[in-house]
Amino acid sequence: MSDLLYESADGIATITLNRPDKLNAINPGIETALAEAWRRFSAGDDRVAILTGAGERAFSVGKDTTSDAFPNYRRFLPGLDIPVTKPVIAAVNGWCIGGAMTLVQMCDLCVAGSGTRFMYPEPKLGFAGGLIAGLAGRIPHKVAMEIMLLGEEFSVERAYQVGLVNKIVPPGEVMDAARAYARRLADNAPLVLAMLKELSAETVPRSPIERVSLAMRSVEAVAASQDFREGFAAAREKRTPTYTGS
Repeated sequence: MSDLLYESADGIATITLNRPDKLNAINPGIETALAEAWRRFSAGDDRVAILTGAGERAFSVGKDTTSDAFPNYRRFLPGLDIPVTKPVIAAVNGWCIGGAMTLVQMCDLCVAGSGTRFMYPEPKLGFAGGLIAGLAGRIPHKVAMEIMLLGEEFSVERAYQVGLVNKIVPPGEVMDAARAYARRLADNAPLVLAMLKELSAETVPRSPIERVSLAMRSVEAVAASQDFREGFAAAREKRTPTYTGS
């Protein structure tokens, strides 16, 4: 079975991290599949996405520590390397650890089960990718610093109090609550939702890693263009290039 599931129904996409036996740890396969899922969602007809993890033990415990591959979260978080202008809801149960917190951070809404626990243990592990720094622009600064620098567990109630979570429900009702949010969003005007999401993204302070991602999105678009290939071909062939703007 696939490590990532993508289901589409009634204008709502449900994207599920599907490694419950590994607490939905993020391995290179999930990284690639998540990136493709966001591209599919952006290009398709679904109006809202729900991101969740299989089982009730964990939304995700972050990077799979059995893999030596360096995680590149900007490649598969929604709205960084891959533009996502539609609403995304995180549906969280159990543990949400490390890099999984950045997934929740980049979602627009979050529904969490009453037993959910968050933790960013990277300071205790000797490594951090840097994207978590954007948390300081999304919740109160000193609370974000406490979460990031101490690397200690904090409760879903605390997450709700500081604005990381929108709604707490019993663990068995997380997906129902997320779908209810999604249905209400899907019934709203999609152009207005996209505009408000874009303007809000310009309002919220971004971490340096986020800003690099947005800059690289433009650079990589040019590098993938026909004009890029034409320019290098013309240089090799010692002729004047013919650019088309494509």
